[in-house]
Amino acid sequence: MMSIRAALKRKVMNHMFGPARRDRLRRKAERERQRRKAPHIVEYFHEAGDPYSCLMVQLLPVFCERYEIELKVHLVSPPSDNAAPERSRLIAYSREDAARLATKYGLAFEDAGRQPSITKVAEAISAFKMAIDRAAFMQRAPDIESQLWARDRSGVTDEPVESHNFTLPGDAYREKLGHYLGGTLHYAGEWYWGPDRLHYLEARLNELGASRRDQAEQPIVSPPMTPSVTTQPYLGSSETPEAGPGTTVRQELHWYLSFRSPYTGIVGARVKALADAYDAELKIRFVLPMIMRGLEVPAKKGFYILKDVAREAERLGIPFGNISDPVGAPVERGYAILHRAIACGRGYAFAQSFLSGVWAEGINAGTNKGLKRITERAGLDWAEMKRAIGSEDWRAVEAVNQQELLDFGLWGVPSFRVGDTATWGQDRLWVIEDRLRENRQ
Repeated sequence: MMSIRAALKRKVMNHMFGPARRDRLRRKAERERQRRKAPHIVEYFHEAGDPYSCLMVQLLPVFCERYEIELKVHLVSPPSDNAAPERSRLIAYSREDAARLATKYGLAFEDAGRQPSITKVAEAISAFKMAIDRAAFMQRAPDIESQLWARDRSGVTDEPVESHNFTLPGDAYREKLGHYLGGTLHYAGEWYWGPDRLHYLEARLNELGASRRDQAEQPIVSPPMTPSVTTQPYLGSSETPEAGPGTTVRQELHWYLSFRSPYTGIVGARVKALADAYDAELKIRFVLPMIMRGLEVPAKKGFYILKDVAREAERLGIPFGNISDPVGAPVERGYAILHRAIACGRGYAFAQSFLSGVWAEGINAGTNKGLKRITERAGLDWAEMKRAIGSEDWRAVEAVNQQELLDFGLWGVPSFRVGDTATWGQDRLWVIEDRLRENRQ
């Protein structure tokens, strides 16, 4: 039986992150705006030395030209340590990821292999402050960012990248509004981080009639989709057997997952469809959730993630929101069975069944009843799989998976790898598809 506390938590989470509450709050915010006869005020939080902020300032002029908004700019410092675990890896990955985004969207950013020096960041902050005071931020910001990231041929920095932490006036305001990153837009209670989420704000402003154009346009940055996207959970197929003697070696698509990751909860069917589309062998690589690895996840970060996952799931037509948090024992029980299921050729089927169960169906994986349901619909025998519960065999495999993830400069999930190309995020499957396509040519 689900405890009263667990049932209440599930009910609260479903209410907090469901579309009904979001739409109700949007209507309330719009009524208040109209009552005050106020403009559509969009607030932008800029972090000097943040690659995503460098991309955003290149998009803001087009955004402001397209919509009848009033843009307010706030300068902020990097996220706090508890919101940015593995900071060195985060910094390095952000540059690599931003360079990929810049190439895809026709923006300017080159990964120089290191951060700007603390002196250059301080100079950029001063220049940004002056531009804001003179109401010239949009005109000046791209050039300031270009100078900030200009390659220093000497390769010398006067301070390590971790020390780029200035206390700025926008920090407290960002904290009050409930976020932790730079390169973010805030409008009427909702956050939009980086170029990838700008299209959500565009859609909202279009619905409110704030577009300066009569005809609908493509978003400034359209969300990339793999052609093999599917919206239905895929539970029936077993993994492909290993290639035998004389056969062509197939590509391997490694999927690093955590049963406690909501982003992982909405990507399973798509990564399987992608592997199938390119005849790649899907490798299930489970790792412990960050919180079970001793890494903090502050409340404001968790709230933003769940809200973001909910809107991504809604856009993609993927069930999400009836949540039974599997943190702790349910994850460990699940991994014990997953390890056995992989050996039986049913790893994907069990992983997807588990993820759908805890993130979309409210199944309590901490109970035998819930785990039995998850197991049997994945085509596995419960009596046999139940014997794996309590086994510690999976921990050695998890440790190998986690170390490999770290070796590729990643630490969060879902992450994916083909060969030496690795990326993080359910919205980065296009990186993997590009590599699969390239390898097939």
